[in-house]
Amino acid sequence: MAIRQLSIFVENKEGTLRTITDTLATANVDIRAMSIADTQDFGILRLIVSDSEKAKEALEDIGAFTSITNVVGVAVTDEAGSLAKVVGILTDNHINIEYMYTFITVSKQYAYVVLRVEDNELAEKILTENSIKLFTEADIFRQ
Repeated sequence: MAIRQLSIFVENKEGTLRTITDTLATANVDIRAMSIADTQDFGILRLIVSDSEKAKEALEDIGAFTSITNVVGVAVTDEAGSLAKVVGILTDNHINIEYMYTFITVSKQYAYVVLRVEDNELAEKILTENSIKLFTEADIFRQ
């Protein structure tokens, strides 16, 4: 049930993000979620897109360094403590969260949380056992 995330190693300079987004637009790839972490010279842009293989190919054609990583998708309700519950369950089960980012669904019923953990299958199993709703790539682009 893992979600495919596209990661791009980018130089931290003017115009880089535009080049990437223009390339994806030209390839007709929809960006649904984005996170960027940077240092002074470089950064990692993480994207959830409509077609990760097509995006990877288009970006590699312009010389970008990319990879596809499986991440866990969790749907949390819009109420105080929902994210804390998810983090608590994973922590109680000794599953370290390497990073996370969120985005709102089109329907606005849930906030989607993207989690990078060491063991996706174990995290998904434990979250499901604790009645946490997971989401799939199909859910992201469902209108």
